[in-house]
Amino acid sequence: MIKTRRGLVAALVTLASLTLAGVMFFAARQPSSQLNADLAAQVTKILEESSPDEHHAHGHAFDSRVVCAVEPFGTEPADATSLVEVTWVYARHMCAITGESPDWSASVRAGGPIAVKISIPPQIRVPEPGAGYPDRVRNLIPERYHEQAFQEEFEDDAAIDAARERFSQAK
Repeated sequence: MIKTRRGLVAALVTLASLTLAGVMFFAARQPSSQLNADLAAQVTKILEESSPDEHHAHGHAFDSRVVCAVEPFGTEPADATSLVEVTWVYARHMCAITGESPDWSASVRAGGPIAVKISIPPQIRVPEPGAGYPDRVRNLIPERYHEQAFQEEFEDDAAIDAARERFSQAK
C-alpha cells in the first residue's frame, strides 16, 4: 500500500502515463479514417473512370456509365499512413451500371473483394467468379486480410448511399 502522498501521486502519474501510452499505441496501429477515405475516393475514381475495355478485362460488360462504392480494408504496405505510401489497396466494392435500369436496386451490379495497384496506369485485379472463387480471392488478397475479404456487407452504409445518390443523378 502507498504510504505517502508523494507515492500516491507518483503511482497515479505512472498509471496515467501507461494508460495514455497504451491508447496511443492502439490508435497508431489502427488504419487512419482519413487514409481510408482517401483510398476509397481514389479507388472509386479509378473504377468509375475505367474504359469499357478495362471493365471487360475484369468481368463487366456494358455500354453505360459505372457508379461504384468502395470500402478499403487493407493496404500494401500494411503500415502505410498516407496515400503516397500505398502501392496496393484491398477493398470491398460494389459497382452498378447505369442505363439498364433507372433504379440502383434493379441495376446490373458486380461486387466483392478487389485489389487495386495505385500506379500510372492503375491496375485492377478482380477474382474471377465461378468454381474455385474462394481460392482465387485467397491468392489475390494477403492472408492478413482474408477475413475482411470474405465479409459480404459493407461495414458502413455511407459508401453505398453515396453511390446510390450518384447513380440516381447519372440517369
